[in-house]
Amino acid sequence: MALLIETGMTGWISNEDLARDIGKSAPDLDLRTPENLGNPAEITMMAVANLNTDRMRGLPNLKLIQKLGAGVETIVHNPALPDHIRVTRLKPDAPAQGIAEWFLAYILRHQRHMAFHQAAQSRSEWVSKAPVYSPDTVVGVLGLGHIGSRTATMLNMIGFQVMGWSRSLKQIQGVTCLHGADALPQLLSQCDHICAILPSTPDTTGLFDARMLAQMKPGSQLLNAGRGDLIDEAALIAALDQGTPGHAVLDVTSKEPLPADSPLWQHPSVTITPHVSGWFLGDALTDVIENFRRLTAGTDLLHEVDRARGY
Repeated sequence: MALLIETGMTGWISNEDLARDIGKSAPDLDLRTPENLGNPAEITMMAVANLNTDRMRGLPNLKLIQKLGAGVETIVHNPALPDHIRVTRLKPDAPAQGIAEWFLAYILRHQRHMAFHQAAQSRSEWVSKAPVYSPDTVVGVLGLGHIGSRTATMLNMIGFQVMGWSRSLKQIQGVTCLHGADALPQLLSQCDHICAILPSTPDTTGLFDARMLAQMKPGSQLLNAGRGDLIDEAALIAALDQGTPGHAVLDVTSKEPLPADSPLWQHPSVTITPHVSGWFLGDALTDVIENFRRLTAGTDLLHEVDRARGY
């Protein structure tokens, strides 16, 4: 049995570096990369960021695809994925911390008027603008799983008023938690910032359409580090032109890389980051190793995905 490392991404951690790091912790594992594939019939598990469908089809004994991240919609919705292949995802601390920091950074950028002061500096103007007082600021976190809970807790500890929303009831100390479809517009209307970290499911795809965007507080900021298909991008541009919301910060988009002709690039009320919020894997590699061992032993896997639900 062998484990194939193929991230399927450029500009991120290389296959060789990942294999080297895993090998340091588990030198007994048979690790392969596309450049050192060997006999394809020996590979029983793939660790991927983006699934190479052609590669998957060439592995006759593949039993498990391990996502090197949290979102698995492009894997479980892949029509070429055989029913017998299982899917697992990661729930490590390092990406959760990174995504929470990304939300915090762009909230503070807004609160402290950093773009305003940078523009004033470019004009050699000493002009002050009072920052927004954090205890008077309401931040909503959509999705209260591993990453969302970490984000909500961090924001609460800093002093923001934090509201959370999820499909089912959750409890987080210091956070006002709402749940269910009917509660979402109520939360949107109260929040100065909305942090979206929702998975991609039939219920969330296109959830932020023109009607939902209109429920947001005028001048508020929408930040999305979950899945790009959450937002109807044409509706978002129209809503931004009307000031509801006032700004959007997008780490994910409906198509990635974002096409050069997308109007999001040039819109004055949009900030784009290229899917970098949860960069580091940190301790996640131990879960990859553990799942390979469990697959080999025939025991329960860590963070196995319900393919019907999509997460």
